[in-house]
Amino acid sequence: MNRRGKGLLVLALVAVVGMAFRVSWNALRDIANAVGADRTAATLYPFVVDGLMALALVATLVLAGRDRTFALRVLGTYTLASLVLNYVHGLVPELHGRTVDWGRLADWAPANWALVLLATSLPVGSIYFGSDLVAKVLHHRLDTTTDAEKLTQIEAERSTSDLGKSTPTPLAPVTELPAVGAADPETAARERLLGQLGLPTEPTDPVGHGPRRSTGPVPQSARTPRPNRTADQLLNEARTVTADWAVEALTAEAIRKAVRTSSANGRTLRDALKAERAGRESDSLAEAAA
Repeated sequence: MNRRGKGLLVLALVAVVGMAFRVSWNALRDIANAVGADRTAATLYPFVVDGLMALALVATLVLAGRDRTFALRVLGTYTLASLVLNYVHGLVPELHGRTVDWGRLADWAPANWALVLLATSLPVGSIYFGSDLVAKVLHHRLDTTTDAEKLTQIEAERSTSDLGKSTPTPLAPVTELPAVGAADPETAARERLLGQLGLPTEPTDPVGHGPRRSTGPVPQSARTPRPNRTADQLLNEARTVTADWAVEALTAEAIRKAVRTSSANGRTLRDALKAERAGRESDSLAEAAA
């Protein structure tokens, strides 16, 4: 609906409420005269009852939470009180001509006492409840945050909470280390290879450090799925890969990467390949000298 349509709707609502107030004003004025109000007080009495209803309605639209519930209760209470007094005005025709006895709104005494108490307590209630509602409205903080800003805030809070959860770093594959005092299949194959080539079983360490100590067996789930190769298979594979390499290129690290084996096997294969090439070179020199 456009702005003009909304304006017309509000004007129509104000007109209907104004006419309804005029009808209720007549009944409440006669009730006020019957309970002892003078001419001026009887004229203002409808504003006390129906006016507080309008104030409670506005407070209901502004407030929130428990304050809004309180405003709704005030609105419902005064609406019911106004309805009861208008109903009594319709049941007692004497009220219309002001011929009723002063303070007499019903023939049954208990009902009359209750109606007089209701009519006389409404002005006092208007003072108390009206002041309370105005104070609540003045101290209420309007939430001026738009829906887009609320959505942005929610997304920011969600992103901040996600930052606290770090992604677990995947574990690198761990190669199996031999236990202290026990020879694994890889060590046994290396020793057999060194024995066949006539080399010492313990490889020399150029840095001067001793053999690396084991930290214990690696779990089966962390072992590399590649099948174990024998010493002969490793040596044949190294020969094939390094057939066109120069002697200077025969390093333990290069061989280890080429055949995808351990550092110990890389050093063993390096020594074996260099020994084989040295033997071939000595044979060639002997043949050339002969």
